Formats: sequence, C-alpha cells, structure tokens
Amino acid sequence: QVELVESGGGLVQAGGSLRLSCGVSGSSMRGYAAGWFRQAPGKEREFVAAITRRGDRSWYTDDVKGRFTISRDNAETAVYLQMNNLKAEDTAVYICGIRDGTYFYTRIPDYDYLGQGARVTVSS
Repeated sequence: QVELVESGGGLVQAGGSLRLSCGVSGSSMRGYAAGWFRQAPGKEREFVAAITRRGDRSWYTDDVKGRFTISRDNAETAVYLQMNNLKAEDTAVYICGIRDGTYFYTRIPDYDYLGQGARVTVSS
C-alpha cells in the first residue's frame, strides 16, 4: 500500500517562505513523476507544479512561477515544494501526487496516488 504524507504546512505572513515535503511509505519514489496541487477554500483543486521522475524537467502554473520550486531528493524518498514570497492568495491545502510515467503531469486524474494534504495559511 503506497501512502503519501505531506508536511511543512502552517501559518506564515505574506512575503514569507515555507517548504512542503511529501514523503512516501510502502514504496520509494524511484520511477514516479510527482506533482503538487492545491485547493483553496470554496474553490476546486488546481495544479501548482510537477517534476519528471528523473528530476530533469519541471513545470509550474503561471501564478507561482519564480516563487515556487519543486524538487526531489536523490534518495528518492521525498518531493519538496519550496514556496517563497508567499501571498494571501496562496492560502490552500497543498496535495502531492505521484504516478508512474516519463513526463510531468498537470491533471489530478493523471496521478496514481495522492496525499491528504497540508494546510498553508498566508496572512496579509
């Protein structure tokens, strides 16, 4: 049973930074592409960032380009989302996902496994 667990969420002031982690149990992340999504209160889930299984390419929604960075560790045990210069509109539950695949993927249905999410609140 593969399970993903996000951590690192919390309350931060606008302009601050947070680093989210997504760990896996029941497997390693080797061979899996990964991505982050978020769901703000009253809104649908939206794509945030994705990375290939080798970590050689990444993709971001326009709202976070230049502020967020997705990465993965060499031990293939975790995926990260570094979030800088946070804005109030970044407030959401952040969800990580993984899937077996060569490329990066931007849609929730593309993912095999999803975590429960980590809450991020940015105060203005």
